[in-house]
Amino acid sequence: MDANEFKSLFIPYHAKLYRTAYSILRNVQDAEDIVQEAYLKLWNKREELDVAVCREAYCVTLVKNLCMDFIRSNRSTLEDVIDDERLCLPADDIGTEQEKKEENGRLRKMISELPDVQKKVMWLRDVNECSFEEIGKATGLNQVNIRATLSKARKRIREQFIKFKG
Repeated sequence: MDANEFKSLFIPYHAKLYRTAYSILRNVQDAEDIVQEAYLKLWNKREELDVAVCREAYCVTLVKNLCMDFIRSNRSTLEDVIDDERLCLPADDIGTEQEKKEENGRLRKMISELPDVQKKVMWLRDVNECSFEEIGKATGLNQVNIRATLSKARKRIREQFIKFKG
């Protein structure tokens, strides 16, 4: 497959691939990077793709998998992503700046200790502000399971936070 044929087959999917990546990651630059990486992988496998039954579905699945890999690779850096503004801790409850930093650090640690599914759902909903539909696409869970998982995660964090404060 030459470059012109590749472009004619795969460039029409660009908008859909970008929307898919953005709906999962909620970050313009990361979504663009994922789509670019997907096109690179497609180009490198262009000879094998001639027999692909549904190129569009293959491309969308590739982008979803790359997004999940990206999220997994950044899971360990959760502390770097959650900033003080996103934690929404009331200033009255925190007091001094040092206390605020300490509580945010504890909260980050509590989130990082959640089971993987709870951590992923909480990450997508509370940090990336994804909709339940987008979380469902990213995780394969239905909305009822997402809500239950998110509720359990938040309850666990609240309990740990209260236990620590008490």
